[in-house]
Amino acid sequence: MTDDIRVRYAPSPTGYLHIGNARTALFNWLFARHYNGTFVIRIEDTDASRNVADGEKSQLENLKWLGLDWDESPANPGEYGPYRQSERNADGMYQPFIDDLLERGLAYKSYKTSEELEAERAAQKAAKQAPHYVYEYAGLSKEEREAKYAEFEAQGLKPVIRFRVPEDKTYEWDDIVKGPIKIGAKEVGGDWVIQKADGMPTYNFAVVVDDHLMKISHVLRGDDHVSNTPKQMMIYEALGWEAPKFGHMALIINAATGKKLSKRDNDVLQFVEQYRELGYQPEAMDNFIGLLGWSPKGEDEIFSLEQFKQMFDETRLTKANAKFDQKKLEWINNQWMRRDKDRVMPQLIQELVKAGFVTEDEAKEKKDWLAQVIEVAGVDGISYTRQIVDLVREPFFQLGDINQEMLDYLTSDDGRKVYAAWNKAYRALPDDATAEDYMAAIRKIQNDLEIKGRNLWNPIRIATTHQIQGPNLPEMLVLLNKQTVLVTMDAVAAKYLN
Repeated sequence: MTDDIRVRYAPSPTGYLHIGNARTALFNWLFARHYNGTFVIRIEDTDASRNVADGEKSQLENLKWLGLDWDESPANPGEYGPYRQSERNADGMYQPFIDDLLERGLAYKSYKTSEELEAERAAQKAAKQAPHYVYEYAGLSKEEREAKYAEFEAQGLKPVIRFRVPEDKTYEWDDIVKGPIKIGAKEVGGDWVIQKADGMPTYNFAVVVDDHLMKISHVLRGDDHVSNTPKQMMIYEALGWEAPKFGHMALIINAATGKKLSKRDNDVLQFVEQYRELGYQPEAMDNFIGLLGWSPKGEDEIFSLEQFKQMFDETRLTKANAKFDQKKLEWINNQWMRRDKDRVMPQLIQELVKAGFVTEDEAKEKKDWLAQVIEVAGVDGISYTRQIVDLVREPFFQLGDINQEMLDYLTSDDGRKVYAAWNKAYRALPDDATAEDYMAAIRKIQNDLEIKGRNLWNPIRIATTHQIQGPNLPEMLVLLNKQTVLVTMDAVAAKYLN
């Protein structure tokens, strides 16, 4: 690809970074970086009523966390700024084009009230017609239409500006992902608003002006934008501009339900920030998102951002729906955690601080011990760092309850014999006993009492940790304070064995 590549990610600051939006940003970034092009961030904030505080900041911070950078944005503008639509509108960048369309009769002022529009929709529904806008100036000359404008404005009404949709025209393009697409003009629902009554341009108009003036060469976005494309092509055509190449990535569906991933789907975490807070690694998120609707060659599934950039090929974007599989994301994150334990270990220790198990100062003082606790607890088996909290909670930081199943093991004839033998052996071992010392003591009890398996191990586990399953007991005992364990054992005996 020899043409200058200029692509953009244009979020609305109406919420946090969604997985679908993150995929759009990632693939545009890969497209730009693979072809040594330009990646632009533009903020589409024309719908002020839906903007949330820190929405823009959250979007950009999470993109940076994912390892993405950009060449132009509100913070580092190039020659095509401003990079917020509200600022572009304030500078009057859209109005000349709207005025041009009005002057040439390709757009018009509409004064219909919301009540009138609702009545039209109700009548169409009753007549079993597809919803569509009804042109109110049919048969009128330009002079007659402008007389109507004056009449409405005398009543204090403020108009919206609608684009006059050409009749019986088909809009077609060769989609980067989907191939040839054709959509008839009648399918867009009639004349549509290009400027709201408050003077703010609508999305489908502003995005065309912005992409043209910013020299965007390719527009890579989600499948839900396919229906917007003919509207945008109308504006390109009306203004005499060449449209960029469009590509619409496959829908992301919930692998468990087969339904489109919706922000209202509470079964799946859908915002990058949520995964970040749980302790997912940015490399894993890039890896997982990069496989949503794009297929690499070969069988490998673990890729770095740099590897994705080198092998990116837009022709391998898939038409089939991309499946959001939570279990696969967990597996990918586990692989990345295991690759770099030295980097992940401080994150795991910080999770223990956040859980209130240790203070910041204690975490620094006991760093080596905490690292051993985390290793023994089974860090290799966790999917994200937050999971370490439950793994180490018992018995390293608090004891759980002894339930009936545990009591059955502990108070049986074998249980009582094992406890008595273990109580004597444990007290005889030195404070610095090794895992091998503890294993040897347990093996001796097994041989002396001829008791093995759960009937041997469970009474010892219950007496020392209030557990019947968990990490290897000898390794745990090395890390537990011996005096604390003795207090636990004496309490168990006093309550259940006397």
